[in-house]
Amino acid sequence: MEFSSRLLENAVNEVSQLPGIGKRTALRLVMHLLKQPESQTLHLATALQDLRTEIKHCKSCHNISDVEVCDICMNANRQQDLICVVEDIRDVMAIESTAQYKGLYHVLGGKISPLDGVGPHNLTIESLVEKVKDGKIKEIIFALSSTMEGDTTNFYIYKQIENYEVKTSTIARGISVGDELEYADEVTLGRSIINRVPFENSLKSS
Repeated sequence: MEFSSRLLENAVNEVSQLPGIGKRTALRLVMHLLKQPESQTLHLATALQDLRTEIKHCKSCHNISDVEVCDICMNANRQQDLICVVEDIRDVMAIESTAQYKGLYHVLGGKISPLDGVGPHNLTIESLVEKVKDGKIKEIIFALSSTMEGDTTNFYIYKQIENYEVKTSTIARGISVGDELEYADEVTLGRSIINRVPFENSLKSS
């Protein structure tokens, strides 16, 4: 692809690094930005810069936040002894949209996947285990996607906390095997949370 401008080429190369964006799509997006008022493009650039420089991760649940402790963890109306374990912020957003869950979250930051070089030490599993050790948590809900990596991660965490007095459950299989939570409809996901089953049951059926 030949470019008449080095600035245009640099912008296209940067945009094309985004997931699912090829050079042609990147060029269309960059050309669209050039056609917009300059202020609009600068607002986008500022928003992205602020995102990178000012974003934080909640000290408690590891969710993306603007402050040290996120609004969910700070909400006194949430059930403080119930934790839903998810992969990332997209799953938190998906579950929150159902309005069926009133507990807290713990964001792992991924799933155990040896093929991708992701082990337990790359995730926030240790801090989750520490919460259980403190004895204030009554139930852990595993809400990872029903993939091999998700099941492996669930089982690893379960083995780390099975000797503590904490109930473990998993969302009901209203979510199809292999599906990601963010793509589930709100009604199905909400029912999966409400109709969760003891984690031990999922071990027997697997």
